[in-house]
Amino acid sequence: MKRDIESRQDIQIIVDSFYLKVRNDTLIGHIFEDVAKVDWATHLPKMYDFWETVLFGEKGFKGNPMEVHFKLNKTYPLEEEHFERWKELFNETVNERFDGTYAVLIKQKAASIAGLMLFKIKGGLINRPGK
Repeated sequence: MKRDIESRQDIQIIVDSFYLKVRNDTLIGHIFEDVAKVDWATHLPKMYDFWETVLFGEKGFKGNPMEVHFKLNKTYPLEEEHFERWKELFNETVNERFDGTYAVLIKQKAASIAGLMLFKIKGGLINRPGK
């Protein structure tokens, strides 16, 4: 039986497993590896802090994810399909190991953040006729 997300260690399990999938994904992996050239040794601890802040209200995260994605979008246009794949991999990763209130919450937060980011990057022009 799966248990709920309870700690930073659980977040690390999710983040590490998720980004391993992302790096190997045929649709979005190259964005992280070849376009953004993510420094994983720096990025992963930031993501632990980010999700610990989002999920548990801890105050460790410092940064502006929106700004980072705006800059990336100028180099390589981020599309709805990229965000959909990101959410799919994230949900899959959480579902493989965890179940419970926080597991549901982290997936909801991830979907909300991805949706808002896409909306802002596209200037509010998503899922509208004539796009």
